[in-house]
Amino acid sequence: MSTKVVKFGGSSLADAEQFKKVADIVLSDPTRRYVVASAPGKRFSGDVKVTDMLYNCYSLAVQGESFAASFESIEQRFNDIIAGLGLDLSLEKEFEGIKDAFAHRAGRDYAASRGEYLNSIILAKFLKFDFVDPAAYIRFDEQGQFDLETTRELLSKKLAESEYAVIPGFYGSMPNDTIKTFSRGGSDVTGSIVANAVNAVIYENWTDVSGFLIANPMIVDDPEPITTITYRELRELAYMGATVLHEDAIFPVRKANIPINIRNTNAPEDKGTFIVSDTAETARYTITGIAGKKGFSVIQIEKDMMNAEIGFGKNVLRALEKNNVCFEHMPSGIDTMSVIVASESLIGKEKAVLDEINYRCRPDKMEIENNLALIAVVGRGMRKQRGTAGRLFSALAHARVNVKMIDQGSSELNIIIGVEEEDFETATRAIYDMFVMTAQE
Repeated sequence: MSTKVVKFGGSSLADAEQFKKVADIVLSDPTRRYVVASAPGKRFSGDVKVTDMLYNCYSLAVQGESFAASFESIEQRFNDIIAGLGLDLSLEKEFEGIKDAFAHRAGRDYAASRGEYLNSIILAKFLKFDFVDPAAYIRFDEQGQFDLETTRELLSKKLAESEYAVIPGFYGSMPNDTIKTFSRGGSDVTGSIVANAVNAVIYENWTDVSGFLIANPMIVDDPEPITTITYRELRELAYMGATVLHEDAIFPVRKANIPINIRNTNAPEDKGTFIVSDTAETARYTITGIAGKKGFSVIQIEKDMMNAEIGFGKNVLRALEKNNVCFEHMPSGIDTMSVIVASESLIGKEKAVLDEINYRCRPDKMEIENNLALIAVVGRGMRKQRGTAGRLFSALAHARVNVKMIDQGSSELNIIIGVEEEDFETATRAIYDMFVMTAQE
């Protein structure tokens, strides 16, 4: 039987009613054999995620203060879910063990992981699936780096013993058996690891949105969904701020050539977005997506005959390295170079960076310009379309947006432009209108 791995986020498992939706989805398809669960998320606006409750509770324990009332609130969240599902299940033994571990300061990673652990016990009971604790099978090395090869060997062997199982997301363990978590959103990573270990035909990531959208819905009204996106396109968009899936979750499934399908727990009929290694599917539009961020600065450097000076670019980068500043892009001309950096990385360092560049490079002129926004226009369809850049700049000119910087990758997969921060939203809407709205007319 083919195997699907399904992961459900915190909003999908926030309360008993959401649990019932999850059960309907899982049990409607017998190939959905392995379920990765997150901790309960917010039930409503203003609510608190269980992971945050655990962090706060553990902080009280570390400070030597009473955490009984705080932990009682956590117990209540889980007991409400159990009662709402009508389950014959008690977590008292687990609660006592966690409280004892908190009192003995078992660590923040241990504390944070207990939301997934407890939620998965409940879900396994409700689905009548096996429960598999990843602490024994998802491994990190002595330096805290995830060990995919060891994990795959251990986890694939363990899951082969279970036809159906629930696995808590977010954590594994160190060689000394202490709990180690992935970064926030790490349940996405666990789902990807499980999919890799069982050679899944697909990894379904269920959340509260129906996949990726071509543009940010807070900027563009009702943007079109993305039906299919390649890993490379996703990386470009994620780098520029588009977030639906934890970025680290891409790699274990990409390595095994397993597609990801982003789905909506509250709208299971929606097909969502497929993330694939490559596709022969013709892109509906020239572009796949638009993403961007504010908060950049550009260091403008001018020097006659710069192009003939060996090592000029290297010396600029060494000046940044000495001041612990990373660069984002570096478009250049014959006698000019623009170095784009995150503005916050320059705080308190502007003079030191300029002095170091001046010492190493002796430019004719140099200045820093702040309040820059970067916008990435990404799409595999751009390779085969003539005049894409022309249409892009025509749209921006019509919207009266001044382009401060242009950078296009050699793969022709993306074009990155820099604009004033105050023009960011206007530019995004203009690009969307040009490549999506006009294409529908």
